[in-house]
Amino acid sequence: MSSSQPSRIVLVTGASRGLGRAIAEKLAAEGHRVVVNYFSSARDAEDAVSTITRAGGKALALKADVREPAQIAALLTETQRHFGGPVEVLINNATGPQPMKPIEAYTWQDFQDQLDFFVKAPMLLTQATLPEMKKARWGRIIHIGSEVVELGNADFSAYVAAKGAMLGLTRAWATEFGPWQITVNNVAPGWIPVERHAGTSKESLDSYAAQLPLRRQGVPAEIADAVAFIASDASRFITGQTLAVNGGNTF
Repeated sequence: MSSSQPSRIVLVTGASRGLGRAIAEKLAAEGHRVVVNYFSSARDAEDAVSTITRAGGKALALKADVREPAQIAALLTETQRHFGGPVEVLINNATGPQPMKPIEAYTWQDFQDQLDFFVKAPMLLTQATLPEMKKARWGRIIHIGSEVVELGNADFSAYVAAKGAMLGLTRAWATEFGPWQITVNNVAPGWIPVERHAGTSKESLDSYAAQLPLRRQGVPAEIADAVAFIASDASRFITGQTLAVNGGNTF
């Protein structure tokens, strides 16, 4: 971390594995104090914290279902107690199962499940952290979106719709929170293989990579690098934007 860059208190939701873990480890390496939020993977979350602390960083694993207001309140109370301050950087990364099927096979509950992760949880978390950000006249809210909003993937409409709604939140909140110097941005990865993609055929991975201008698959650390920039003071005049991190798959 630059000597001029202050250490912030960062909450990364869904950070026990995958992109969330990479983001948490990167931000801790930058000198921030990081809450590794998880819902069911306690062992993975504690392993992430161990990795961070062994490298000299500061992190805390906290369980919470970020779709539930009472659990969010408890999460923020423990964060304040442990790190001595409120959340200054909120990274909305948590996700659940991502069903792929034709529209005839979907139920409304399938759509509701996606909206709960990508609209309800960010809304509740933002409502809970915003007062302290306004008081400080500084804050970062970063959504982890997806290139699917631009691509419109077939048989994926529930996920695409919810990620599209997350983009709408980014734009509306950027306008709403701007007077308090709170920025809201959307980092939109391409297909970045993580644990949930175990078992994907090499043919599928190679086919996706072959269509990218960079001709290779991305890795979680590259998403984390983009998030770290948006979380930093260097991004202070950037808000309401989507940063596609997908090797040029969308423009």
